[in-house]
Amino acid sequence: MTHSAPTPTALYDIPGPQARKRHLVYGIVSTALILALVGWIVYLLFDTDQFTAEKWRPFQYKGIQELLLRGLGNTLKAFAYAAVLSLALGAVLAVGRLSVHRPVRWVSTLLVEFFRAMPVLVMIFFIFVALKVQALPALVAGLTLYNGSVLAEVFRTGINSVDRGQREAAYALGMRKTQVTTFVLAPQAVRAMLPTIISQLVVALKDTSLGYLITYEEFLHAGKLIASNLDYDLPFIPVVMVISPIYIGLCMLLSWFATWVARRQRRSPKTEAVGVAPAEPGKLLPGGQ
Repeated sequence: MTHSAPTPTALYDIPGPQARKRHLVYGIVSTALILALVGWIVYLLFDTDQFTAEKWRPFQYKGIQELLLRGLGNTLKAFAYAAVLSLALGAVLAVGRLSVHRPVRWVSTLLVEFFRAMPVLVMIFFIFVALKVQALPALVAGLTLYNGSVLAEVFRTGINSVDRGQREAAYALGMRKTQVTTFVLAPQAVRAMLPTIISQLVVALKDTSLGYLITYEEFLHAGKLIASNLDYDLPFIPVVMVISPIYIGLCMLLSWFATWVARRQRRSPKTEAVGVAPAEPGKLLPGGQ
């Protein structure tokens, strides 16, 4: 059985024998270093008694489990609100930046640049302290303003990246600018924008952890309450080892969902090529020979 040799591309050249040997050596050395680092971390965890039953005992209690589940639910609730509102705000600001009316375009650009440059934590604190808004609305508002302004640039760039001929063909058919953007440009741009949109939503999911700074009872806040408990010998590391995989799993689940949506779009009948029947002789017109 023969294997076809890989073909070089603009970003990849086929390595020669010496390069393959170097890559093998680099791989072995890197693997050994990673295993050594993991082994050292595990040794430190055992050496500092992080796996003792006393520090892991809190997770056996129903009250602690309910506290973590309630915190996780609050995290997901804040993320759901922030994700929906960020997408809506990003779409509105992107439309404003693409507007033919100069005042609308200037105002949208000013808002996008201001909220992109403002640290999200500063916005959350300002809304919570200065405007005296409750913790959940303050957290959602800060996340929405920041992520919405970033997504506005993503949407604008994605729409502008569509081939100019698509826009010109739509205008030639008599479509209006709103129709062109909604039915022609946006559907084609979604595919290119989807990875970046999901990446920004992952950022919003992780930034929900800033809620504990304004006493919002989210997942990290619940973990902080457990980790600072003197009755269980300050189980900080066990709490991190429980909370971190859940955050990572949520982000991976969001990325998997984006991949599933992209595959579903590619398999959708609306986006698949439609077969055209071969030409056949037609009937003669009345009076034809």
